[in-house]
Amino acid sequence: MRHWKISIADSVNSEGTFDVDKKNARLATLEASMTAPGFWDDPDKARSIVEEVRQIKRWTEPFSDLTQRNRDASELAALLDSEPDEEIEKGLVAEAETLAKGIERLELQNMLQGRDDQRSALLTIHPGAGGTESQDWAEMLLRMYTRWAERKGYKVEILDLLQGEEAGIKSVTVQVTGDYAYGYLKAEKGVHRLVRISPFDSQARRHTSFASVFVYPVVDDTIEVELRDEDIEMDVYRASGAGGQHVNKTSSAVRLRHLPTGIVVACQQERSQHKNKATAMKMLKAALYQRALEEQEKKKAALEATKTDNSWGNQIRSYVFQPYTMVNDHRTELKVGDVQSVMDGEIDEFIEAYLKRYGSKAA
Repeated sequence: MRHWKISIADSVNSEGTFDVDKKNARLATLEASMTAPGFWDDPDKARSIVEEVRQIKRWTEPFSDLTQRNRDASELAALLDSEPDEEIEKGLVAEAETLAKGIERLELQNMLQGRDDQRSALLTIHPGAGGTESQDWAEMLLRMYTRWAERKGYKVEILDLLQGEEAGIKSVTVQVTGDYAYGYLKAEKGVHRLVRISPFDSQARRHTSFASVFVYPVVDDTIEVELRDEDIEMDVYRASGAGGQHVNKTSSAVRLRHLPTGIVVACQQERSQHKNKATAMKMLKAALYQRALEEQEKKKAALEATKTDNSWGNQIRSYVFQPYTMVNDHRTELKVGDVQSVMDGEIDEFIEAYLKRYGSKAA
């Protein structure tokens, strides 16, 4: 019991790890400025301060809660040393497990210290070679990420979707809105491999399919990305998919091509061409921002160069449905046997393993 009590205290009180004193000092300064007369005279600055306060409290509030709970548990443990009680001890063990999970959440959050980790994310999925089989796999991945995001409380919005002729999707871009969506989803960049008996094969043979996932941070007005009108080529076309007669009669969908880089984005979510153009511009800025970061970090000269081939040997993760069930992340060697739960959005274990292994090097 005494050893258990000390281990909790050591973990929770590691203030240096989370820089809590510094965060609390900054929080006090910001909250004082919010009470000053004329705080909202500059709305943009005021909103920036409010957002910073919100972000800091994501650290300080759970840390304060864990610290207080640890004090209470330590006092109870000391009492049990002198007056043993089986029921109280069971409750204390349960509290220890709760504290351990809370500490782990904070430690994981501490790994999300990248420049853009706190931002929302744009996620695109493209099937590899293989026609309907790969397109179906791309749609399965879309469902997996959608379910994961919903469990996290994130908002998921499909910005562009191109359906396959028979089944599946040819491409999709979704925006996942919420704190640290990019920080988590950056672990999913790469090629995902599926092995299963194809439902589209009349001979019930086993097929291997690939799909690539790309993730970009959502760029807001606080980041300037230079875009010149003469560098952008815009096409309009009729939207596809659900939407009734309007979809088939108006050219509301927008496709933008950035001529200097060749980056292409498209949006057909809204009925308004103007709104689709605005969203497509945001998508283009995000892609260009990501490209600029890669160049600054001396990774590769162009965004296209970061796209790994959708083929054998390049996958980051394999999902095997037959002859056995196993999801294997080739970067961390984490293996999960329940493939159905993974496809239902239970991917936190893979994301956490990736972040713990690569930490600040994760990109």
